[in-house]
Amino acid sequence: AGCYRGIPSPASATDRCSERARAHRREEMDVDQQGDAMEVDQEEQASKAFGELLEKAKDLETTAPDRAPQAYKDIIFNKADLEDPNAKGREQAIYALGEFYVAQKRPIDISALTKELRPLFSDLPKAKTAKIVKTLIDLLAKTTDSVHLQIELCTDTIEWCKAEKRTFLRQRVETRLAGLYLQDSKYAQAIELLEKLLIEVKKLDDKLLLVEIHMLECRTHYAVKNLPKSKAALTASKTNANAIHCPPLMQAEIDLWSGIISAREKDYRTSFSYFYEAFEAFNAAENAKAKTAMKYQLLSKIMQNRPQETSSIISSKSGLKYASTEIDAMAAIAKALEDRALKSFEAVRDQYKAQIDEDPIIAYHLDDLNETLLEQNILRILEPFSRVEIAHVAELIELPLSRTQAKLSEMILDQKLMGTLDQGIGVLIVFEQEQVRSTYGNSLKTIKNTSEVLDTLYGMAKQIA
Repeated sequence: AGCYRGIPSPASATDRCSERARAHRREEMDVDQQGDAMEVDQEEQASKAFGELLEKAKDLETTAPDRAPQAYKDIIFNKADLEDPNAKGREQAIYALGEFYVAQKRPIDISALTKELRPLFSDLPKAKTAKIVKTLIDLLAKTTDSVHLQIELCTDTIEWCKAEKRTFLRQRVETRLAGLYLQDSKYAQAIELLEKLLIEVKKLDDKLLLVEIHMLECRTHYAVKNLPKSKAALTASKTNANAIHCPPLMQAEIDLWSGIISAREKDYRTSFSYFYEAFEAFNAAENAKAKTAMKYQLLSKIMQNRPQETSSIISSKSGLKYASTEIDAMAAIAKALEDRALKSFEAVRDQYKAQIDEDPIIAYHLDDLNETLLEQNILRILEPFSRVEIAHVAELIELPLSRTQAKLSEMILDQKLMGTLDQGIGVLIVFEQEQVRSTYGNSLKTIKNTSEVLDTLYGMAKQIA
C-alpha cells in the first residue's frame, strides 16, 4: 500500500500539466494585453501630439496666413519625427491644408501639393493614397474656373499611376478625367477615353465603377444628341446597379437621367415619376442636385399641359427649401401657359433668359413648347378665314412678319395647316378640310387581309399535296 501511495496516478499528472499550460497561457495573455495597452497609449499620445500641431497650424490661418502652409507641411512630412503608423495625423493635415488653399482661392497650390506629396505616397497604403488623391482633386474642383487645371492634374496623375503601376487609382482618375472632358465640351476625347476604360473595367467586373462609367457615357452621348446610344448606356448602368448595392446618390443620378431620357421621348408622365424619386433621394442627402430634380418635376408638369399642378410642388414642405430664381422662372412659365398667352410666355423667357438657357435640357423642351403654343394660336386665329393677309395674321398674333411667314411655311410643309402662301400679294389661302370617307381605307385593309388568308391557304394546300 505504501509503494502505491508514492506513485502518482496518470489522472493527477494530466491535471498538473493542464494547470501549468493554463498558467502559461494566462501569462502570455497578460503580456499581450500589456503590449496592446502600450500600443494604444502610444497611438493616443501620437494622435494628441498631431492634434496639438494641427491646432497651432489652424491658428496661423487667421493670425499669420503666410506661415500656415509651411506649418501644415511640417506636420505632413513629420518634421517632429512623431510616431504615426496609420498616417492618420498626416492625412488630416493634408486635408486641412487643401481646405485652406480652397478658402484662399489658390487652385495652383492644390495642384502643386498633389505632386509634392508623391514621395510620401510610397510609404502609405495604396487605398489611403487613392483616397488622398481623389480628395485633393475634389478640393480643386471647389475652386472657380479650375476645369483646365483639373484636366492637367488628372492627366499628370494618370501618368504617375502608370509608372507606379497603381491600376485601381488610375481607372478612377481616368473616369474623373472623362467627366471633366464632358464638362469642358470635349466630347470626342471623353467618348474615346470611356470606350478604353469600359473594355478594361469589364474584365475586372468592377460593377460600381461600371455604373459610373456608363452614366458618364449616357451624359456624353446625350450632349452630342445621340439619343439611342445614350439610352443604351443608361440601360447598361441600370443593369450593373441592380447587381450590387448601389449608393443612394448614384441611384438618384440614374433616376434623374432616366427621367431626362423619358422626357426627350415625350413620355412626360414617366419622366415625372423618375424626377420625383431622384428629388426625394437628393433632398434626403441634402444634395444641391435636389433643386435640379425639382426644376425637372415642374418641367414635366408644364409639358404634360398641367401647369396648375406646379404650385402644389413649389409650396410643399420640401419644395419651399429650394425657393430660388430658377424655381421662380419655372413658376412664371407655368402661369403663362395656364393663361395661354404666347406673348407673356416669350416675355418670361426673355426675363429669365440666364436661368433657362443655362440648362440645355429645359431650354430644349421650352423651345418645343413655344413652337406648339405658336401653332395652336395660329390655327385658332385662322379658323374664320379662307383667305387672309400674312401681315394681318402677324398683327393678330403680335409677332414679326418674317417669323410669322416662316412659321406658316413650316406648318404647311408639315401638313399641320392645309393651305398655300401667295407671296406675290402677301396672302395666305386656307383650304377647306376635306372629309375623307373611311370606306376607301377599309376596302384596302379588307383586300390586304383576304390576300394574306389566300396565301396561307395556298401554303397549307401545297403541304397536303
